[in-house]
This record gives sequence, C-alpha cells and structure tokens, in this order.
Amino acid sequence: MPDLSVFLATSGHSGVDRIMGNLLPALVDQGLSVDLLTLEGHGPHLPNPPPGLRIVPLGRAHVSTSLPALMGYLRRQRPTVLLTDKDRVNRTAILARTLAGVDTRVYVRVGTTVSVNLADRKPLERWRQRLSIRHLYPRADGVLVPSHGCAEDLRQISGQRITRLQVVPSPIIRDDLESLAADPTALPMDMDGGDPWVVAIGELSRRKDYATLLRAFALVLKRRPARLVILGEGRERPALEALARELGIADRVSLPGFVGNPYACLSRARVFAHASRWEGLGIVLVEALALGIPVVSTDCPSGPREVLDGGRLGRLVDVEDAQAMATGICHCLDHPADPQTLKSAVTRYRVADSARAYREAMGL
Repeated sequence: MPDLSVFLATSGHSGVDRIMGNLLPALVDQGLSVDLLTLEGHGPHLPNPPPGLRIVPLGRAHVSTSLPALMGYLRRQRPTVLLTDKDRVNRTAILARTLAGVDTRVYVRVGTTVSVNLADRKPLERWRQRLSIRHLYPRADGVLVPSHGCAEDLRQISGQRITRLQVVPSPIIRDDLESLAADPTALPMDMDGGDPWVVAIGELSRRKDYATLLRAFALVLKRRPARLVILGEGRERPALEALARELGIADRVSLPGFVGNPYACLSRARVFAHASRWEGLGIVLVEALALGIPVVSTDCPSGPREVLDGGRLGRLVDVEDAQAMATGICHCLDHPADPQTLKSAVTRYRVADSARAYREAMGL
C-alpha cells in the first residue's frame, strides 16, 4: 500500500509538470512510497524516477475514460492519500474514491486563479468546473492552492462551501538551480556583453500576454538599447512574430522556443519581465528572485503581488499597460534591487521545505 498516489494528466511541459517533477522525488527522499498514475500521451515525464517512486500506467488515453481504471487501482492498492491537480482530474478522483468505497484520503490541487481562467473557456466547461467546485470539491479531504489569492477566489466560486482549504508553498527552488544557471552550454544565444537583456519565460499564449510585453519593449528601445528574449513555445508565435515586425523591433527580439534549462538564460538577465493576465502564483517569478534577478510583473490575480511582497521585491504594474511595463523595465535597469535581498525572500519555495509543507497538509 503506497503512502501517496498522484494522478495527473499534463502536457509534459506545463507549470504542473515542473511542480510535480520537483515535488515527487522530494517526497520520496523524505521517506514516502509514491505511485504516479499516468495516462497515455500525457505527462509528467520522469525519465529517471528514484527508487520509491513507481510509475503506474492506467491504460487509458483520456481523463474522461479513466474513472473505471482509477477505481480499480484504488480498490487494489488502497493508498493512504490520493493527490491530483487540475479540475477534470480532480473531479474524477473525488468520484472514483466515492464509487470505489475505499478510505483513501483525497487532496485536490488548484494552481490558478479559477475565475479569471474560466472567463476564456466555453460556456459548458465553465458550467462543469463551477459545478464541480461547488459540489465535488467540498467532498475532498483538502483543497491545496499556491497562493492566498487563489484561496479567496475558490471560496467565492464555491459559495464558501470549501472549508478545508490550505495554502501550500510550491516546490520551485531546486538544489541544482545555481549549477543549472551557470551552464553556458544551455544558452540559446550569446548573451555575454553588449546591450542588457530582458528575459521572459512561459508558454506563448494569451494568458502570458507577450503582445503587451512587445509593445512595452518597443517603448523601452526609444529610451535605451536593450534586447528581449522570450523562452517558450505556443500557438501565439505567428502573431507575436508579426507584431515584432510591425513594431520594428524584430532584430532586437529573440523567440528561441522551449528551452530545457532556462536558468542559464534567466541568470544573465538584467530584468525579468512577467506580463501575465492571470496566474496562480508565478513559478518563474520565484525562480528569478532566487537567482537575484530584478523583476517587473503585472499585478494580475493572484500570485505576483504575494511573491513580490506587495511591490517591495519588484515592480508591479497594471495588466495590459505597456507604458507602465516599459517604465518598470527601465526602472529595474537603472536601479537594480540587491540580489541577496531577493534571494533571501523566497526560501520558503525551496523544494525540500515545500515537500515538508505538502506532507503536513496531507497528514503524511
């Protein structure tokens, strides 16, 4: 009987992949036996799982067809705790535990600000998720979120029905972060010398709003020379490339795609720029601070204000405000924050510390 079973269905390169890729080995290191339940064609992908972390394929390709397989697993293995992330998986897990008739405790994680995220969804999906939050989530033994803003958002959506809600710091800062940052072979381009680099990292999606960042960077270039690199891939690439050409800044902007080790690039930034419309926390904000990199971020719901301590640790600007973003970038270039102050402010996000917080939250 495993101490913990984790059921996920991710893209393979999402924030959840990064969080769970850090968390699960750390929980094993702290003495737990862990099963990772997987679906065909989905992440997270852990090519070298440590002893004590078992990969268990459920033999299904979609969350919507995984309920019988998950019920069967729970009846056979009877894990002490089942942990899940994202709404479709969360509601499947709650139903599976009920229908399987086992005493496994179920904890569901929500890593984003749901109300803003749902605004972009189709009406049927909005209805489904609101229904599950109001009527299924209260049946879980606990709901785990990465920020107080996410917690308050869920309370409002659930009509105050979710009472077992806990804010748990995400496992972000790895022990090898500094060594990864020092690896020059991971750089997608030459970043040594010359004009200062502004770096952004994340999926090329509407949520990350790199269009506003490009407009802001065009304003920065009217004041001073600089270069911008955005690490990530996504469906917005053609539109962003076209906008860079339209703004006349294509020769100052690099879009190298997804980079397995973004920290070498991030550590050479003079400014990290975060233009998101919404977040649950903002994983890469924490990583930038952990490397001592000055940050300018939108004050989007919900994480950046908490990570940046209300603006003490970085510049907060309004969402979709290119002028304010440009001013923030220039300020960070002219008046960089003390790196040690930034690093010391995010120690609660160290992987081992976060893993202990997760164990405590789940009673393990």
